[in-house]
Amino acid sequence: MGQQPITFLRQVVALCCYPQLLESPSFPEDAKQRAQRILQDCGGQSLGSYSASQGVECIRQHVADYITQRDQGVPSDWNNIYLTTGASDGIMSILKLLVSGQDTCRTGVMIPIPQYPLYSAAISELEAVHINYYLDEDNCWALDIEELQRAYLTAKQHCQPRVLCIINPGNPTGQVQSKKCIEEVLHFAYEENMFVMADEVYQDNVYSSDCQFHSFKKVLYEMGPEYFNNVELVSFHSTSKGYTGECGFRGGYMEVLNMDPQVKVQLIKLLSVRLCPPVAGQAAMDVIVNPPKEHEPSYAQFTKEKSSVLDVLAHKARLTERILNSVPGIKCNPVQGAMYAFPRIFIPPRAIQEAQARSMAPDMLYCLKLLEETGICVVPGSGFGQREGTYHFRMTVLPSPEKLKVLLGKLKDFHLCFLEEYSQEEPQLSRSSQHQHRENSKPDA
Repeated sequence: MGQQPITFLRQVVALCCYPQLLESPSFPEDAKQRAQRILQDCGGQSLGSYSASQGVECIRQHVADYITQRDQGVPSDWNNIYLTTGASDGIMSILKLLVSGQDTCRTGVMIPIPQYPLYSAAISELEAVHINYYLDEDNCWALDIEELQRAYLTAKQHCQPRVLCIINPGNPTGQVQSKKCIEEVLHFAYEENMFVMADEVYQDNVYSSDCQFHSFKKVLYEMGPEYFNNVELVSFHSTSKGYTGECGFRGGYMEVLNMDPQVKVQLIKLLSVRLCPPVAGQAAMDVIVNPPKEHEPSYAQFTKEKSSVLDVLAHKARLTERILNSVPGIKCNPVQGAMYAFPRIFIPPRAIQEAQARSMAPDMLYCLKLLEETGICVVPGSGFGQREGTYHFRMTVLPSPEKLKVLLGKLKDFHLCFLEEYSQEEPQLSRSSQHQHRENSKPDA
């Protein structure tokens, strides 16, 4: 989408991959120091060696330091940090660990609707039970605790709800949960003995001045030791999102709290099956959690690049919301965070009938027509889940502002034509046809 890589991250990874560059004057000293520190902890001082299954030790320590700083002093133990092949790998590993039982004792996993399809796919693969709780679209996709309780009590009749998944900031919905909401969720998890999985990969992507990212761990700590020492919580982060967007490195981490020591032994065994996460991805993760400090030579350029990416994303989030809401038949909640809009679209009854005749979801018909007529690819809301009778699509706010304006203009024109095409009444019958129709409609004498 044209976003430029963060220079410092690429410099450190390049130095790790090709240590001969450490002699080059083209690289700043702080990048060289970080590369040397990472290589010291690698077998044979090479990125090509396997690392420990949990990840390179110094990087895990840097992750723990980062979390402690992010959460304003809430302690983080590097022994609870596990480096992963992106967040997806960590999410899958934890679900594998938690799913068990048969029939009504089968593990139930609570997921938000709309949700990132990794969760529904993983639950299906592991043959766990989906428990859908719906986010409140009329309240900017907030998490409603009463809806959480409804879904839990309903599910208890046919499975054993054990896992609660939260995505904050939201994908595909772009909302940022309030501290009060997170407190309510953690209280619910405490009362019902639920294992909480907090997907926080978009924690750097917060655009609304009214919103602030609160980590589940920090909120849990502030609720007191009774909560902090008992609620089982794992949180995830990734190189793929934030201001870096380095998806291909497949770097990430998870922090695991309050897991039983015997279960933790099984987790390490499970992780050892895949040997180790990509070590280059681990190095990229290290830069994210250990960026240049104010006194270091790369600080000014790094800060400028990071701010530029996030400022432009915030501008594009506001632009997308404003233009979409100017279109009749489209309603878009504020894009508070992440990098997606998930607008609700009105689809006329005739289009719904056509979609049903073609055995597809109405928003799939809409998105296919949009793709065919404009070349714009968005994802139908039915792929993420949505309330019955509502229709949406997900789009990113990643294209450049210039391209995004063109894209949204084309989308607006398409939507108006779509409404016009499917809102027209059936063609009028000719007078002779009308007369014949009336004759055929008369009851027999």
